[in-house]
Amino acid sequence: MAKIIDLNSGNFADATAKGVVLVDFWAPWCNPCRMLGTILEQVAGELPDDVVIGKVNIDENKDLAIQFEVQNIPRLFLYKDGNIVQEFNGVQSKPKLLDALRNA
Repeated sequence: MAKIIDLNSGNFADATAKGVVLVDFWAPWCNPCRMLGTILEQVAGELPDDVVIGKVNIDENKDLAIQFEVQNIPRLFLYKDGNIVQEFNGVQSKPKLLDALRNA
């Protein structure tokens, strides 16, 4: 099962530097973000434990939201060994996310 971790300014660079990492920029007041959160939990259950799903709460990490020019949430960035290889805006389907993560 993939790991779901909270990301912040202190751990973001290390967490995204190696392997496959899906970063979710979200906020607790955002209904689509909560819907996506449920989908991400399901996705995590179908992936190996070397895959990481990182969650960035934009209310608590405004600096990261500004750095990545996140203007709408949910916003997802797929990393492979420290490089962004794909971006998603809005709620994504479980099959689409699984396909992207498996092929990263």
